[in-house]
Amino acid sequence: MLGAPKRPITVKAEIDLVLVTVTAMGLATRLWGITYPAAVVFDEVYYGQFTSLYMKNIFFIDDSGPPLGHMILAFGAFLGGFDGNFVWNRIGAEYPCSVPVWSMRLLPALAGALSVPLAYQIVVELGYSHLAALGAALLVLCENSLVAQSRFMLLESVLIFFLLLAVLSYLKFHSHHKRSAHFSPSWWFWLLLTGVACACAVGVKYMGLFTYFLLLCVAGAHAWQVIGDPKLSNTAVLYHVVARGAVLVALPVVLYLGFFCLHLKLLYRTGPHDQVMTSAFQASLEGGLARITQGQPLEVSYGSQITLRNVLSQPVPCWLHSHKGNYPIRYGDGRGSSHQQQVTCYPFKDVNNWWIVKDPGRRELVVSNPPRPVRHGDTVQLVHGMTARFLNTHDVAAPMSPHTQEVSCYIDYNISMPAQDLWRVEVVNRESEREVWKTILSEVRLVHINTTAVLKLSGASLPDWGFRQLEVVADKMARGYHQSMAWNVEEHRYGKSHEQKEREVELHSPSQIHVGRNLSFMAKFAELQWKMLTLKNEDSEHKYSSSPLEWITMDTNIAYWLHPTSNAQIHLIGNIVIWSSANVSLCVYAALFLWYLLRRRRRMKDIPEDSWSQWVLVGAVCVGGWAVNYLPFFMMEKTLFLYHYLPALTFEILLPPVVLQHVHDHILRFPAHRHAFSALVLAWLSSVYLVYRSFSPLTYGQPTLSAAELGSLRWKDTWDILVRKR
Repeated sequence: MLGAPKRPITVKAEIDLVLVTVTAMGLATRLWGITYPAAVVFDEVYYGQFTSLYMKNIFFIDDSGPPLGHMILAFGAFLGGFDGNFVWNRIGAEYPCSVPVWSMRLLPALAGALSVPLAYQIVVELGYSHLAALGAALLVLCENSLVAQSRFMLLESVLIFFLLLAVLSYLKFHSHHKRSAHFSPSWWFWLLLTGVACACAVGVKYMGLFTYFLLLCVAGAHAWQVIGDPKLSNTAVLYHVVARGAVLVALPVVLYLGFFCLHLKLLYRTGPHDQVMTSAFQASLEGGLARITQGQPLEVSYGSQITLRNVLSQPVPCWLHSHKGNYPIRYGDGRGSSHQQQVTCYPFKDVNNWWIVKDPGRRELVVSNPPRPVRHGDTVQLVHGMTARFLNTHDVAAPMSPHTQEVSCYIDYNISMPAQDLWRVEVVNRESEREVWKTILSEVRLVHINTTAVLKLSGASLPDWGFRQLEVVADKMARGYHQSMAWNVEEHRYGKSHEQKEREVELHSPSQIHVGRNLSFMAKFAELQWKMLTLKNEDSEHKYSSSPLEWITMDTNIAYWLHPTSNAQIHLIGNIVIWSSANVSLCVYAALFLWYLLRRRRRMKDIPEDSWSQWVLVGAVCVGGWAVNYLPFFMMEKTLFLYHYLPALTFEILLPPVVLQHVHDHILRFPAHRHAFSALVLAWLSSVYLVYRSFSPLTYGQPTLSAAELGSLRWKDTWDILVRKR
């Protein structure tokens, strides 16, 4: 004890007061009054529905993007104790006390607030001064559209946060690499954070892929430089390349799968959206089809009673069906029909969806003991359970698709049209040539023996005589695989009744034979991901939809919320000074870049080599970030809104301070010019703040403006600002 050190243990820390200040200002501008209005604001009506479904563990599918963003919003609702009991049916609906508005809007607001210091640090990491970085932070801070978008239960602010975090992390990693701090803890930390942030950006919205691919290109260019570095051994180069590939490619893939795994763990109950999924997926959910199919026999056997669902599930999920109704003697176009019993695809559960698998060589319609399973390549007859008629097709044109054959249940009229009711079972997803036909798991094609036509859903709706049900045809020209010609057994029981009357009663009764069956996570993920990518809702014109060309000049706005009685309102509308400055900076950067490039080609270097490398990196990050997040929208066939431009705008508004410093340092030669230039920059920043303050009532919804004040804010004729004249 006597030899203990006499000096106290101290810790020294460096604090960037500017960074702390802009962070505090970001929190203030985003968190102030986020509970106002206590009503549904624009797309909260959309995201709120999914939040309620998370709270109730009910499965849903959203084709707009992966599940991480929804889970973040749901986590905020969970922190506030939300139970999911609110009907999200209209914009402007008042929130009751049971809806924790503050906590549900908190996480998007925090993401928007933290984007301000991220912008500051990105400009610093690009090699520019802290003054330029402060300018970038102030632009993000005072951009009204970014403020408005981050204050509600929306996802753009979360996406932008992860995009900026990914860019900053990679720049930090690259700086460590240039300082030769290879494979140090901080080197690994920033590389890992880059991979995690990229995965999160993609997990929030597919738009995150654009910036992710941009960073992969930048990382690839830097890796190419590493490969050519003579100071590194072959082993070291291999370690560098493998580390980058593992963290920037493999890690995001693993995390992306993890988001879906958590999503599916949380949503284990059946709901209104699971009808578009396959029978196997539906059976894995608690309730609904799982309750119906629990304990069904796994192997389809001769004598099995089954329902057959078409795998395509478009335009709606439907089941092979027949009923006591015949095709008309003549169709509307004058063509004759077989006048046989109609066979359709019916989009509802119905007792007329049941069929019996019959062995053509036997008369029995019951399962033998032991059961004889049906295998790939076997020939069967399908008997309609309620009418005892055989599934049949022949050389008669289908009613709505005359290039294919009509499918019917055969009625013997004692004319020269014999039954053609033999079908070959082909298990599409078989693992062997004698694969057993399995309930739910197997996708089968039914090939007509006489004509080689394939049983297929055409998707056309029948006229009134067909009760508007979907047309089923037999297609001779069908080759290969398409979901419209694939069917799977959804409900299944072993038939026991020999008499038709007893059989009809049996078809109304559920089966309770126990066979366990689980769908793997990867199978569920693959199906859900495919549905999200291919299942598109019908896009319709919206009052506030816009085209990408309107975004650059902000010729459009979106009314997010309107007070029912006063002039209080919230709009997604930008700071026009910032938008104009960003566009000018983009043009100036492009002009200077081309000028420098041409001059360097002539061996004339106007700026030092380090400044040129810095200038190129700015182009890759800021101009590249703007381009990859903006230009793809010109190729998208979907309803677009102004908020789709916000990620691109965020990258673009990092440019003005960078361009201004470059002009100050490398183009202006005289001190007097630089002083005058600095005064102009100060005046420009003042105008940015003044416009922000002028439009803040439309950003925050308060204070309420008079009709004259609202009219004075309509700076463009294309802006839709509601004015109530009292």
